[in-house]
Amino acid sequence: MKRVAILPALSAIVLSLAANAAPPRQHHGASAHRGTPDDRVADANKAATVEPTRSGFVNAAQIYPFGDGSIYRVYTAPGRVTDIALEPGEQLGSVASGDTVRWVIGDTSSGTGAAKRAHVLVKPFSAGLATNLVITTDRRTYHLALSSRAGAAMAALSWTYPADALIAVKREQETAQAAAPVATGLAIEHLHFGYEIDGDRPTWRPLRAFDDGRQTFIEFPATLAVGEAPPLFLIDKKGTAQLVNYRVRGHYYVVDRLFEAAELRLGTKHPDVVRIIRSASAGARRGTR
Repeated sequence: MKRVAILPALSAIVLSLAANAAPPRQHHGASAHRGTPDDRVADANKAATVEPTRSGFVNAAQIYPFGDGSIYRVYTAPGRVTDIALEPGEQLGSVASGDTVRWVIGDTSSGTGAAKRAHVLVKPFSAGLATNLVITTDRRTYHLALSSRAGAAMAALSWTYPADALIAVKREQETAQAAAPVATGLAIEHLHFGYEIDGDRPTWRPLRAFDDGRQTFIEFPATLAVGEAPPLFLIDKKGTAQLVNYRVRGHYYVVDRLFEAAELRLGTKHPDVVRIIRSASAGARRGTR
């Protein structure tokens, strides 16, 4: 009876010691416990690989959307040359491959001037080969996975560049906005330029101010867009400052009202202060700097 009672107790002690002897588990996220480092690298490469699609072909050329860090699959065949075409105007830097013995890799160009285009040409010696290809240029780096087989080969491939297109559209919008007039429908005979600009001389100090009887326009140097823009305060007859709403159009502030005095202030401990005062003469035609 004593033996039967002792054995469970010993078993419990052994299990407790075994549990305490086990190394503590490291918690670094779920991905830290998924397979070996080789498995994780393979999974990452697989997830980054872009395969050709039927809708991506234009005639016989596969058009991939470019993305940094993506790996683009290229299917080749013995006796066939696959043309990898870069963006027009892009300057080829270097071409490196993991296997330069069983693959023929060269480069050429087509077109002239701004339409000149670099091409990288690849051809395997036999089917069943696989290697990678890294192409560097003056604009970006391409990563490709080359595979050879006895079947059909890709005749050509190139890329579209969505990120560059978005940047170009943004620049066009900014250029159009900068070229747009600060206001429309202004009557020259109603413009009043009698404003005195006084105070400190920061880089953003206004060039002039004027109004059309309804709105006030404050013109700044073009450098206003580079640094921090100063807020505008209206000054009443008691000298009290009140922040006023305004719109920024290019390098102009547009205030939807007239004022007798205003101040531009920027800084905390020792702020720059520029004062704008409207003269009483309605016939003034010259701005004062």
